[in-house]
Amino acid sequence: MDMPAWKTIAGHVAAALVAILFLSSGIWKITDPIVWAKNLEEFLVPAWLSTPGTLALAVGETLAGVLVLIPRFRRWGGWLASLLLVVFMVWVGWHYTALVGKDCSCFPIVKRAVGPMFFPEDAAMLLLAVLASLWARPSSSLRGAVAILAAVAVFAGASYGYALSHLTGTKAPDTITVDGQPYSLQHGRIFLFFYDPNCGHCDAAARTMAKFHWKDDVTIIGIPTTMPRFAAAFVRDTGIQAKTSLDLDLLKKVFPFGDPPYGVALDGGREIGPVSHYDGSEPADTLRKLGFID
Repeated sequence: MDMPAWKTIAGHVAAALVAILFLSSGIWKITDPIVWAKNLEEFLVPAWLSTPGTLALAVGETLAGVLVLIPRFRRWGGWLASLLLVVFMVWVGWHYTALVGKDCSCFPIVKRAVGPMFFPEDAAMLLLAVLASLWARPSSSLRGAVAILAAVAVFAGASYGYALSHLTGTKAPDTITVDGQPYSLQHGRIFLFFYDPNCGHCDAAARTMAKFHWKDDVTIIGIPTTMPRFAAAFVRDTGIQAKTSLDLDLLKKVFPFGDPPYGVALDGGREIGPVSHYDGSEPADTLRKLGFID
């Protein structure tokens, strides 16, 4: 039976909105898989699952966005988008206490954080996906949908391969201990800062860097070179927003240096540049050039 004209129009509008959200999110993950793997770890996804999870999400979201745009695949696309939203809502709900306040801008055009409005906002997106499915004709041509899936998967795989091929420089250890817990150095952008808690130059450098506007996806890890028992006091007194690792021997073996202060900028588990000067306009110029600060 033919649907009323208003349902047809509303279904098209809902499908267009869902497509915009999911295509922007999926393509964003496809084109920047290394950073997104780190983002998934921030959402408590195990490190070993972060990369395959990123690729799976990227393919699923992009596929949902494409399918919901095409009338003969719209119902399938809407149900896939609904499933992804429900899984995300359940995950955040289960880990809500640990995730509250974290940035959850999975969709680049929607800036938000985990909080009281998270569930109403996702429920609104879920409603759009459901309406796009209900007010669409039954989907057909499974072969065509599988062909689209294959194309998206190839695109995602090629993008990931490209990202890996452009990771150069010394490879960091896979995992170190940070604040008493295993921490992967293989994802995202990390600044390793080596310092002596009793060094006035190190203190001044840390206080200066504490005033920098660091990019949201950069993690600072401080490594004391002597008297590790003073590490917490050093971080507190200087105001630098850094985690602490005591794996000095392991890290210095990979990234040798002389006297601190000394820094190493990592991206995707590899060194993209040393940060060895802490006078005058440094290290601001180097960190800005590397894209670690604004």
